Amino acid sequence: QVQLVESGGGQVQAGGSLRLSCAASGTIFSINVMGWYRQAPGKQRELVAMITSSRTTNYADSVKGRFTVSRDNTKNTVYLQMTSLKPEDTAVYYCNYVPVRANYWGQGTQVTVSS
Repeated sequence: QVQLVESGGGQVQAGGSLRLSCAASGTIFSINVMGWYRQAPGKQRELVAMITSSRTTNYADSVKGRFTVSRDNTKNTVYLQMTSLKPEDTAVYYCNYVPVRANYWGQGTQVTVSS
């Protein structure tokens, strides 16, 4: 079993920054993918950014150049640095951990960007 604990959400004005963190605990496999998804009201959950254990990254087009995903393998933690935030970034952000043949989700953290 794996537990994911997210932190760092909150409310910020447009143009501001936030940093999300997600710490994984339990049975952690060295080869995995960690990332962030988000879900806005009335919309489907979508990928924001992901990073492999070898630090290959992938971003949604809507956040490229503004968000940066990183990880600390010694702490089993993934981060999402969000800058130049826009009202359309408002959503619940979910941490995701994918080892081989499994898929785990965090409880979600609210990010609200006001104009």
